[in-house]
Amino acid sequence: MLALLAVLALFSCALFMTLGARGNWSFVLPFRAPKLAAMIVVGHAIALSTVVFQTLSGNRILTPSIMGFDALYALIQTLMVVVAGTAFVTATEPMALFFAQTAVMILFALGLYGSLIGRGARDLLRLLLVGVVLGVLFRSLAGFLQRLIDPNAFVVLQDRLYASFNGIETELLAIAFVAIGLVTLAFWRLLPQLDVLALGRDTAISLGVDPARLTQVSLGLVAVLVSVSTALVGPVTFFGLLVASLAVALVGSRRHAETLIAASLIAVICLVGGQTILERVLGFDTALGIVVEFFGGIVFLAIVLKRGLT
Repeated sequence: MLALLAVLALFSCALFMTLGARGNWSFVLPFRAPKLAAMIVVGHAIALSTVVFQTLSGNRILTPSIMGFDALYALIQTLMVVVAGTAFVTATEPMALFFAQTAVMILFALGLYGSLIGRGARDLLRLLLVGVVLGVLFRSLAGFLQRLIDPNAFVVLQDRLYASFNGIETELLAIAFVAIGLVTLAFWRLLPQLDVLALGRDTAISLGVDPARLTQVSLGLVAVLVSVSTALVGPVTFFGLLVASLAVALVGSRRHAETLIAASLIAVICLVGGQTILERVLGFDTALGIVVEFFGGIVFLAIVLKRGLT
């Protein structure tokens, strides 16, 4: 199954780079390569963060977005437009915006984790509940401010609230690649402990794994993945749930090494293949994130109706 997913991922990438290409290849390939690299990096980050977060929470319908990252991103974008205006947002260096947004989201996550994660088994549940409340608060504040701004400014803001892989700066992509690569290496060292934690908290303790410490470290790494990917392309709420559910269904293994590889490959297939179909086959000029949210929402409802909320 992993070999088949790898072949499909490579085929999707090759199709994206070559389908409909006309003219000089020295122009076509550098033009499409950054977008392809962004989809691969972001897809891997979302898949990795979702699979690990579901293991930590012990729930297959939860994603890191429940902690309010997407809502915080929307609030940051809205505040920038309200306070500084659209001229400031469009004129500011993308590098500065990227670092500022990433720093705010990481500090928010670390502050939340540091204050609510201790030694108790119920700390994670309390963290999830607080994350849901803060997400609703951020979303409500952003919605209230969006109703007060000028319609022209709202149009500019709307373009920034949906995930888009167009016009990504190469420098930002390189920084995101390094950050996500380092986090991936850190998680690779933690895979045996995550496999044990998936057996249950009591079993993990009896086998010598400290669930509290592992949860703290893993949540911090998840925060980096989500913050970097969101600041790079925008929020994609249900995408992680979509690829994680498909990976578990196709692989059927409890080993994180297999599930994570499958989830990353599925993420590449969905993003790259979906973008290829939208742009080259259907000729639609729309954000892929909107389509992903639609199908991810359907998968979420299907899982809830089939298994309940656990």
